[in-house]
Amino acid sequence: MNHLFQTDDASWRLPNHAHVVVYEREDSDRGLLTIYDCGAAQKPPKAQLLGTLESVDAPATVEPQPTGKIVKLRADATLEESAPDQFRIVRS
Repeated sequence: MNHLFQTDDASWRLPNHAHVVVYEREDSDRGLLTIYDCGAAQKPPKAQLLGTLESVDAPATVEPQPTGKIVKLRADATLEESAPDQFRIVRS
């Protein structure tokens, strides 16, 4: 499921208040990224992607969680797939 606006083959636009919930798995190189438009909105996720989040180079708050982390964006950003199943968030 991916309902994000795609900017090219390996990039998607993220809204300025998006929340990215990263579930990391100890026994695997692939986790799960669940992307919501906003943490306050009671809506289903916009996208779920298998892979890892390698870096965040955009204004955001990163909150560690027992199963991974939550990235709360503070500005428009782009999600890029830098390698197969490896993602990064960069400033738009």
